[in-house]
Amino acid sequence: MASFTQQLGVIKCPPIPTTRIGGSSKKIIQSYSYKKQLRVVCQAAAVVGNAQTRERQKLKEMFEEAYERCRTAPMEGVSFTLEDFHAALDKYDFDSEIGTKVKGTVFSIDAYGALVDITAKSSAFLPLREASIHNIKNVEEAGIVPGLREEFVVIGENEADDSLILSLRSIQYDLAWERCRQLQAEDVVVKGKVIGANKGGVVALVEGLRGFVPFSQISTKSTAEELLDKELPLKFVEVDEEQSRLVLSNRKAMADSQAQLGIGSVVLGTVQSLKPYGAFIDIGGINGLLHVSQISHDRVSDIETVLQPGDTLKVMILSHDRERGRVSLSTKKLEPTPGDMIRNPTLVFEKAEEMAQTFRQRIAQAEAMARADMLRFQPESGLTLSSDGILGPLSSDLPAEGLDLSEIPQAEDSFDISEIPPAEDPIDSIDDL
Repeated sequence: MASFTQQLGVIKCPPIPTTRIGGSSKKIIQSYSYKKQLRVVCQAAAVVGNAQTRERQKLKEMFEEAYERCRTAPMEGVSFTLEDFHAALDKYDFDSEIGTKVKGTVFSIDAYGALVDITAKSSAFLPLREASIHNIKNVEEAGIVPGLREEFVVIGENEADDSLILSLRSIQYDLAWERCRQLQAEDVVVKGKVIGANKGGVVALVEGLRGFVPFSQISTKSTAEELLDKELPLKFVEVDEEQSRLVLSNRKAMADSQAQLGIGSVVLGTVQSLKPYGAFIDIGGINGLLHVSQISHDRVSDIETVLQPGDTLKVMILSHDRERGRVSLSTKKLEPTPGDMIRNPTLVFEKAEEMAQTFRQRIAQAEAMARADMLRFQPESGLTLSSDGILGPLSSDLPAEGLDLSEIPQAEDSFDISEIPPAEDPIDSIDDL
């Protein structure tokens, strides 16, 4: 709709009507009044037209002045300079090279992954396969939801729209290797799920990494198919990230988990297999070796005449090599009389704990006598051993009753039976004490 001034600008003053001289006075007065009103309207239109022209001229001058200022001095009066603009770009820009870590916020997820805002010119994409070190069906299983702010690593670029491809899996992969190195240094037992096998052993998942467990390092005689999807206690043997080698041992883990495997203790075992040099005995998930020389005081020429796979028997722990996961056993030390393992193995089974206690007492007595012999040839110690086995003072200033050897602790507190030479060594006559 046109403005009031525009409407006035187009009003034309109509010609003044004429009257005859002979007309009445009333018609003359009306004609005069109309002329006067029309004159006022015409004068107002002229005034408005002049004001509009002046306003247009003023606006024209302002635009011309602004144009000239933008052409000659575009930054005049502007507080945000070009240097400030470049500084802002540097502040929010980041290196998008492969391997660069960036901070981002997840703002959208779908079945294929997640879109991440990393303050770049376009959104970055986190594929499902790169969302976790574990196998997942959707990103929500890994805790990735809209609003999550996390550190990602750049692993590629989408050529179609120049958007970046991100990964969390790469970061978790590095952390998993670091964690395995720490667990190896602390000699910790971990749980690993068997997910596969090959001709040399089984593959177990530990801390999200695939580790190899050789069959020689598995304490049981179970097949790979029987172990599939089962969790095994494991210890780290080799952790080499550069070579991607992660070797584990179930045997070492089982050896450490069996607190009852103290030297000189008696445990129940099952014969697993027979070899010409001895029998392998399963003692609570650990394979121990019962050497042929430790079966009986009598000579055993054929192990199969004494033991068969599946037999249950009691054995004594002679030694326990935790580093190599090896345990040495004996039934010879449990015989009430030499040769009972061949002639009467049931008696050996029944008397095992009693014979083990007797054996430990003999070792304790032998150890005490050895220490007393050392003191006998050291007068500077101030002690001597009487014919009654009483360790007493050389000087009368010390208590006359001396020290009774019966107060010496038993062998399990101070002596390692593994230090006893094998049976074929003549020094092993300590059994005859």
